[in-house]
Amino acid sequence: MAYLLALDQGTTSSRALLFDRRGAVHAVAQREFPQIFPRPGWVEHDPLEIWASQIGVAVEVLGRGGVTRQDLAAVGITNQRETTLVWDRRSGQPIANAIVWQDRRTAGFCEQLKADGAEPLVQERTGLVLDAYFSASKIRWLLDHVPGARALAGAGHLAFGTVDAWLLWNLTDGRCHETDVTNAARTLLFNIHTRDWDEDLLRLFDVPAGMLPAVRPSSHRFARISTTLGLGDVEVAGMAGDQQAALFGQRCATPGLAKTTYGTGCFLLQHTGAEPVASRHRLLTTIAWETPRGVEYAVEGSVFIGGAVVQWLRDGLGLIRTAADIEPLARQVPDSGGVVFVPAFSGLGAPHWDPYARGLLAGITRGTTAAHIGRAALEAIALQVADVIDAMRADTGLAVAEMRADGGASVNDLLLQIQADLLGAPVVRPAVTETTALGAAYLAGLAVGFWNDEREIDAQWQIARRFEPGLTASQVNSLKARWREALARAGRWQSADPD
Repeated sequence: MAYLLALDQGTTSSRALLFDRRGAVHAVAQREFPQIFPRPGWVEHDPLEIWASQIGVAVEVLGRGGVTRQDLAAVGITNQRETTLVWDRRSGQPIANAIVWQDRRTAGFCEQLKADGAEPLVQERTGLVLDAYFSASKIRWLLDHVPGARALAGAGHLAFGTVDAWLLWNLTDGRCHETDVTNAARTLLFNIHTRDWDEDLLRLFDVPAGMLPAVRPSSHRFARISTTLGLGDVEVAGMAGDQQAALFGQRCATPGLAKTTYGTGCFLLQHTGAEPVASRHRLLTTIAWETPRGVEYAVEGSVFIGGAVVQWLRDGLGLIRTAADIEPLARQVPDSGGVVFVPAFSGLGAPHWDPYARGLLAGITRGTTAAHIGRAALEAIALQVADVIDAMRADTGLAVAEMRADGGASVNDLLLQIQADLLGAPVVRPAVTETTALGAAYLAGLAVGFWNDEREIDAQWQIARRFEPGLTASQVNSLKARWREALARAGRWQSADPD
């Protein structure tokens, strides 16, 4: 059994990857699936499309890799987090479309709970903010709006799951209704201190406990896959939400180590050790994973607009033809020429949390060129990440010894150099950039003895390139001061959401 199969179920596509004992990618298969937007602010997926696309690529990747079912040691699952599915236990059929993490239909309900004073309880128990982003209010909405759902739930016929639990249910023909601690910790229903579903939160959101999956460690022998699916009698032995899986795949297993996934947005997690650290700077406290070593924790911050800045320069302004063109464009100038770009297209995320901020280009003169704007765009991505890292340092008291980078934009050398300059710490790009799927594979491999322990996988993690900081403290302070001035001007630009 020479390979591990990682199922990477994302927001826009399902992927499957085969990893060998060296942690190298052997084969990849990917399939996109439709996004559903029934109303403004609503985002849905067809659960059956999620399942069909995921099992399809799982079988396909075996053919691509020339691998038989007997060659598989285990399967690991990683997934888009918070997306909410409810199905009938008797038929296995969903009662409605999945409500995606991006969906905002329950924002008003969450605001009402805040007004009622519920947020301190929620934050203390879950480490999260009270927001429609998470699963609990989505479950309640489905129970209240799908005809007959409340009665079915009361009779014990309905099951809730995030995407990992939905996949596991289908992989086992309904024999296994389980999730892992990282996904449970993103529901607003899970107490990260007791590591169990919280009765007070279940009452707050009016969710029946009988709907919930059993919660297991991230590295755990969950169940064997049904032999009718074409994957053989192989075990699912690892599960983690995508950002936690990336943290594990990046081997950020020592307090202080941090990773940033540079995608459409930027997702930052810093490992904080065996105890949760409550944030005073509007970050999230979350479970990083649970392995045989025990439960470990992290703090998390999300930047709404990362690589989407480059997409806007391409599609909105036409300054570049492809996303890859941003680096040669920005390298035409030594700096941004005083231009500051605040990409608050849909507000600002952590640590600012200003939904009414809007985008701003400041400092433009007659001498400003497309290259200056391109450079300012890369600086904007890096400055937003630096703001989150500064908040993490303040919360945890841990120095960021180095930051590890993955995601699509991590191929941009100039961006990572700017990032290292602003952090005053090295930024590292690993040799294997498929870190989310790799993390799921590592978790599964540890559970079945594919690798003996974490020291063995630490030894195989390799660096492709290391970016060392090159600016003086005064130069960094000057850039950050100008950035803060621009943030102040962009902040609360729109006083209220339009009708």
